[in-house]
Amino acid sequence: MSADEQTTISDLRRCIADFIRDRDWEQFHDPKNLSMAIATEAAELMEHFRWVKNDDALNYLVDPHNRAEVTDELADILAFILSFANATGIDLSTALRNKMDKNIRKYPADQYKGRY
Repeated sequence: MSADEQTTISDLRRCIADFIRDRDWEQFHDPKNLSMAIATEAAELMEHFRWVKNDDALNYLVDPHNRAEVTDELADILAFILSFANATGIDLSTALRNKMDKNIRKYPADQYKGRY
């Protein structure tokens, strides 16, 4: 069983909150700074795939060094998303379920299957 199957969002939020609190970083973790941090880390993830052809993107991750770096960037993005949710009191499970409900209505499967 993978860690993803055993770990809750609450566990991850608590891990991030403890890390931030232990360093007295709450003062820096406001919506503006955190949204910018998310965007910055997302850009760092994108850098790994710049100039890589679409068909080669998955092959890029076969290299252990590339995979480790991409994994770190993804973890950074998730950490800042969790911190943003902590700082703002947003329930991520509810937010995602509500957004998916909107997406299901906006993009009915019978009309959008296989196309954007």
